[in-house]
Amino acid sequence: MDKIYINNDWNFWQEGFNEDTTKVRLPHTVKELPFHYFDELEYQMVCFYEREIKIPYEWEGKRIFITVDGAAHSAELFVNGRKIAEHHCGYTAFKTELTKHILFGADNRITIKVDSREQQNIPPFGYVVDYMTYGGIYRDVYLEVKEQDYIEDVFVRTDIDNKELKYHVKCRGDEEINSKLYLKSYLVDGESTTELTSKELTSGDLTSGDLASGDLASGEFGGNDIHQDGFEIVNHIDDFKLWSIDDPKLYTLRCDLIRDDKVIDVYEVRFGFRKAEFKKDGFYLNNKKVRIRGLNRHQSYPYVGYAMPESMQKLDADILKNELGCNAVRTSHYPQSHYFIDRCDEIGLLVFMEIPGWQHIGDEDWKKQAIENEREMILQYRNHTSIIIWGVRINESQDDDEFYTRTNDLAHNLDDYRQTGGVRAHKKSSLLEDVYTYNDFVHSGKNQGCEPKSKVTSDLNKPYLITEYNGHMYPTKAFDWEEHRVEQALRHANVLDAVAGEDDISGSFGWCMFDYNTHKDFGSGDRICYHGVMDMFRNDKLAALIYGCEQEKEPILELSSSMDIGEHPGSNRGATYILTNADSVRMYKNDIFIKEYSSVNSTYKNLKHGPILIDDFIGDQIMKNENFTKKQAEIITRGLNYTATHGYNHYPIDIIWSFVKCLTIYRMKATDAIRLYNKYIGDWGGQSTVYRFEAIKDGKVVKTLIKEPMHQMHIETKVSHTTLTEKNSYDVAEIRIKVVDENNNQMHFYNDPVTVQVNGPLELIGPDILPVRGGMTGVYLKTTGLTGKALITIGNRQLGSTSCEINIQ
Repeated sequence: MDKIYINNDWNFWQEGFNEDTTKVRLPHTVKELPFHYFDELEYQMVCFYEREIKIPYEWEGKRIFITVDGAAHSAELFVNGRKIAEHHCGYTAFKTELTKHILFGADNRITIKVDSREQQNIPPFGYVVDYMTYGGIYRDVYLEVKEQDYIEDVFVRTDIDNKELKYHVKCRGDEEINSKLYLKSYLVDGESTTELTSKELTSGDLTSGDLASGDLASGEFGGNDIHQDGFEIVNHIDDFKLWSIDDPKLYTLRCDLIRDDKVIDVYEVRFGFRKAEFKKDGFYLNNKKVRIRGLNRHQSYPYVGYAMPESMQKLDADILKNELGCNAVRTSHYPQSHYFIDRCDEIGLLVFMEIPGWQHIGDEDWKKQAIENEREMILQYRNHTSIIIWGVRINESQDDDEFYTRTNDLAHNLDDYRQTGGVRAHKKSSLLEDVYTYNDFVHSGKNQGCEPKSKVTSDLNKPYLITEYNGHMYPTKAFDWEEHRVEQALRHANVLDAVAGEDDISGSFGWCMFDYNTHKDFGSGDRICYHGVMDMFRNDKLAALIYGCEQEKEPILELSSSMDIGEHPGSNRGATYILTNADSVRMYKNDIFIKEYSSVNSTYKNLKHGPILIDDFIGDQIMKNENFTKKQAEIITRGLNYTATHGYNHYPIDIIWSFVKCLTIYRMKATDAIRLYNKYIGDWGGQSTVYRFEAIKDGKVVKTLIKEPMHQMHIETKVSHTTLTEKNSYDVAEIRIKVVDENNNQMHFYNDPVTVQVNGPLELIGPDILPVRGGMTGVYLKTTGLTGKALITIGNRQLGSTSCEINIQ
């Protein structure tokens, strides 16, 4: 039987307010929060979720299980008033057998007590934490109904070199088998199904007893070794297609448990044939070297913290792959939604998955819980093809050989298919894991982009991977001044380029995908860390385009400057960069062609599409329009272009000598240079210039960018999906909002509010008056259980309004 989701009709109340209950749906946060400037104590509470579940007579004689996929951070499960299980990790699921505790043919009261306080002796708590941890049952809850004999777990691995499909099967049932019991396995590829194995089971093939012994279950999903219980099957597969970043082919392994020719249980695992291996000279996927280029992701959202359904989880994976051009993501600093990882499987996004924690290592009880968290993480996530490495250290913690020997050994015992890493922020650390994973924050703008491997790792024969860079080194808000926003973008480009130039570094994960709420001890004082290349609504900052330029699906063309001289000290624009993934970009000034740029003009030689510095604002105009020889025109053009980029001071000696030649040999006057500069480059005191850029791909113009003073503004929206469907729970649509001019240039200093009006069966998450921050904001809308059409109108008096229609099925 499929999972039976019970996400609706829960009564919710806070401890001490037993009469004040609210009907809620899961995923649920204990409290909706402001966008910023709130106290993290607001979500730290003990609360209760309760609902009645009708257990039909037809289920009698079967085994009934309940799974809570995520409850932050400790949970106790009660059935009809009796406590039967507890769990102490907010980032992994816990599964409990209900069979002996329920009444068949009657309503049963399920109560889940959730403690979201941070004063618990469990990871990641014990000291300060640089991210909000929120509270509530923020993932799905579901029931499963099984026969007495059932398949508990199937762990799939592939060996592409030997063309083998391996899977470890764990069945649970009676010790004695009184009738024939078979396991049949099939390889499913779309409409095609191929039988692989038919195995008759003996009593030795079954694990007997209940899912968990004793009165309290602690989230049992299997043993402590992949070969401890069950049996191994190896099939030779002659013809298969590899799972890769560009073509993530997925298959399904289906295992049927059959008694007396009747299928009594079915267990399906979706997987891909692939080989992922970190070597001392880099990362290899399917025996081909791949440079990891990724970002770190928190699983949080404005207002509701962790509590977002399937569609929003999958959207983040799509943004990382399709908009940001990443090929990998690190789940910092805890296991994240299966929906998110499912989508990574589907689109070919590599995943670094790590245990919960942040810097602090607690006492022995704390460590035992960390070990349990790791065990649950690996057993629950190890069938995801996209996961290529387990993080088995507490993020940025100090060495603890005894503790980390245990975590590393456990990972290898539970999963012989993946390597281990442990994220640290210090060099020459004790290296017990397979990969030295290191947060490299050496780059500060003008220096080296990354440390060489030899300066960091304690074992040059082991692989090396950078797991964080930038982030807190240069926090950047969408409404910061232009040169600040550009500096963040260039720092990301600098590190990416440096890493790509080091042959023995497997790759890197930038910090981080988007801004996030954090504790009082961190961030900008408003409970936000502005470390992201996107804002909290997943709107691009300029730095996002550094990553986006590395993808080829969508054409990108942007300039690092608005070309407004008053935005810069001394009215000097400084360095201006073209960001594009096109073959070339043609630059026009007042409709006059100036120059065509391509990737060969970029100083970022290790990036396929690095930023390109504009070094010519004049072209051949001085030669055409002024009474100079060709040589004179070249000297003057070069000098003026240098001034346009670097200002009036600190000229290099060759530029100074050119100016001297102009004054002495060519009899020019200083006033001539000023006149020429104002005419061909500067806008000060004259009419502003219109710049046009054309991105060329395969000989065609694929995108045009115009920079000129704005005349009109309007609201531009990007809707995640316009048809919302309730499946296991409510659905949510995200609308990303930007204020742009008539040429679709973002108005970075527009900060006036807009209103959101919803007409139809949708509920607005958060306020209906939205402050625009840096010319952008966003809104989330959730379904209410009703179907129909909803009209969403966003605007204000100055901008007018824009509307979008959403269908709810």
